[in-house]
Amino acid sequence: MIKKNNKKLVRLSNEGWVGGVCAGIGETYNIDANVVRLIFLACILLGGFGLFLYILLWIIMPNKKGS
Repeated sequence: MIKKNNKKLVRLSNEGWVGGVCAGIGETYNIDANVVRLIFLACILLGGFGLFLYILLWIIMPNKKGS
């Protein structure tokens, strides 16, 4: 049986290093934020699109209320 995740994708600016994008992704999908950060770093170093993707998500993702 597949369990549906009802969490919304939001930035956690008070828990993140830069914009809270990785912390928000990690919380939404139950992944350690450091793993998400390493994936973004690998994307930046291997292809360069990781930085563009991070900035795009920073702009698009809403900030969590109270953060």
